[in-house]
Amino acid sequence: MKRTIRIDPVTRIEGHAKIFINLEEDGSLRNAGLVVNELRGFEKILIGMEADRMPHITSRICGVCPTAHHLAASNALDYAAGVKAPPAAMLLRELMYMGHIIHSHSLSIFVLQGPDLVLGLDADPAVRNVVGIVQANPELARIALRLRTIGQKLNEMVGGRGTHPVTSVAGGITFVLDREKQRIMQEWVSEARALLPVITPAVKGLLLKALELHPSMASDWATPSWSLGTVLNDRVSLIEGRLRAVDETGAVRLEFPVEDYDRYLVETVVDWSYMKKVHLHLDGEHEYRVGPMARMNAMRRFGTELADAEYEEFSKLGGYPCHLTVFQTYAKLVETIWAIERSDQILNDPAIWGETRVPVTFKGGRGVGHSEAPRGTLIHDYQIDEQGIVRAANLIVATQQNYAIINRSVEQAALSHVIGKPDDQALLNAVEFSIRCYDPCLSCATHALGRMPMEIEITRSDRTVRTIRR
Repeated sequence: MKRTIRIDPVTRIEGHAKIFINLEEDGSLRNAGLVVNELRGFEKILIGMEADRMPHITSRICGVCPTAHHLAASNALDYAAGVKAPPAAMLLRELMYMGHIIHSHSLSIFVLQGPDLVLGLDADPAVRNVVGIVQANPELARIALRLRTIGQKLNEMVGGRGTHPVTSVAGGITFVLDREKQRIMQEWVSEARALLPVITPAVKGLLLKALELHPSMASDWATPSWSLGTVLNDRVSLIEGRLRAVDETGAVRLEFPVEDYDRYLVETVVDWSYMKKVHLHLDGEHEYRVGPMARMNAMRRFGTELADAEYEEFSKLGGYPCHLTVFQTYAKLVETIWAIERSDQILNDPAIWGETRVPVTFKGGRGVGHSEAPRGTLIHDYQIDEQGIVRAANLIVATQQNYAIINRSVEQAALSHVIGKPDDQALLNAVEFSIRCYDPCLSCATHALGRMPMEIEITRSDRTVRTIRR
């Protein structure tokens, strides 16, 4: 008999979704995937608003990655106005973003994925959470949470607010840095750097232990695909630069400015989810990934000592280009190291003390900008009339672009931990963990509020025979 397994909703991700796993009558896998339940409405909400409000309004799309939207919107307005923010403003924007990366990656590694790594996929869900981490390894938990706090403090100091920053606007930044703020942030960055000798081996050790306990993650959880990321001066970049696509072998196939995204990135709807898929179109359609690992596949150099050294270790363990789903965690670690080092460089760059804003006038037209959100490439595209009012908007978020690869990862987890396995917890834990590796942000794709219990429904011939809840 055919059997359908549903995980509804998925927990410890940002937003609401459920998983379906459809089996054939002989028990083999038919298909599997992630279903996004809520309708996304921000592209319509933005219509009729003043363009200069976009950096403030779009940051409300998500409470986890507001800075990514804040800066993507600022870049789009710069493009629309035909201006370039001054060097000091670009450095401050980047410093704000480095804080955001430190905060977001720390949250993802230690709070969202950490329970799976520290306590194991087989641990009781009642203890497999951040409280369980604190109880199991209080010192690591303390250091991890402190690193997250430092990132948030940097983001708040430059952005004006911790959760929804307000200082980046069309044409630059609304303040000029003073020596006292520079001194305070330098102390935070120095403290963060001092935590790396503990954080780095701890994360790597937990990841390698998970691979040892679950060897199928290393052998079967590989999702070869194209990778897309932003490069500037032949290095990884997060708030400015060109988009570079490499194929499954790591060969550079395409590089283009963000305003040309609609020539190569094709959105398509699916009839079973509110979230659109995105394919890269070049001599046919290609599934691709975005995010930390994709950025490292697209550009193999950070330009800082510790991050470049750790990237070499990453490549030895995961290969190049890396397609191992679980190495997303390692990639976030490497980017965290880089963000700390880059913050130190910015704070000691003499150009940070210059003017931070140029005059802006909107004359109507198109505004396109992007940032590399912690989860991957984020694109904002606005049509603005002569009165400075947004008349159309298109937002392409990272999770949309990872959608096809996430679904393939769900299938791999189902094959390795579900098919033919009687353990319900293995089903729950492995499939959810495969999704958490991408750190999907469904609030960006749908935006909804509510509780997040867990339920799996198993059916035969459209008849429910078993329900698993927690």
